[in-house]
Amino acid sequence: MDRLRDLAERGTVAIGVDSVEGAARAGRLLAPYGVEVVVEVDSGQHRTGCPPEEAGAVALAAARSGLRVRGVFTFPGHSYAPEGMAAAAADESRALASARDALLAEGLEVSVVSGASTPSWAHLDTGVVTEARPGVYVFGDAQQWELGTMPPESLALTCRATVVSHAGGRLVLDAGSKALGADRAPYSTGHGRLQAHPDARITQLSEHHAVVELDGPLPPVGSQLDVVPNHCCAAVNLADDLWVEEFGGLRRWPVAARGRNG
Repeated sequence: MDRLRDLAERGTVAIGVDSVEGAARAGRLLAPYGVEVVVEVDSGQHRTGCPPEEAGAVALAAARSGLRVRGVFTFPGHSYAPEGMAAAAADESRALASARDALLAEGLEVSVVSGASTPSWAHLDTGVVTEARPGVYVFGDAQQWELGTMPPESLALTCRATVVSHAGGRLVLDAGSKALGADRAPYSTGHGRLQAHPDARITQLSEHHAVVELDGPLPPVGSQLDVVPNHCCAAVNLADDLWVEEFGGLRRWPVAARGRNG
């Protein structure tokens, strides 16, 4: 609460709420500081969020406790499946429309209806959603490559690794889970992808090494390859700095939120 109050004194802050109890408690603690709320609804991922039809009651509890209600939001996280992107966007549209109508039925203004994800972006219902929040599209990653939502030439985040061995007739790179992250979705064909070798597959990943199956001549020991992590969000959080290539050179880009997931 102290952190939110401090932020509210420096600008406008909104938080998500998904229960009557949570909304009422937030109001008791934060209403005097101008903190606003957006009601989160579950559109199919089944993580956080109230059922859409209960959004009106949650919003009303927030308003009665002195908080300004902006509207409703969701994250269609179940869009991360090869055949699930369009269906997740449809689920999102139905859930947000229902939640919006529940707020309006309580006499509350709805200024924001927020949703979207990178995989479901192409199927976004702009007749319902007024604010889109895709995140991974900023960099892209191997998951988006595998899902077909971003081509490999559009992926901006890579880990530059060195070939350190040809043991067993395979490539061994000096980039493991401590650099790439350990995420691997059920549909992923490996622990990351190589931009210059789209047919290659990372078949093993340990803390400090990646083992790559690659047909044809192997890049020589000592050469460098760009590895696309499966999940860019986790990979960024593992680095103190990124290096941005621009104007023919590299610029250091500190990761300000490094290690601040808690």
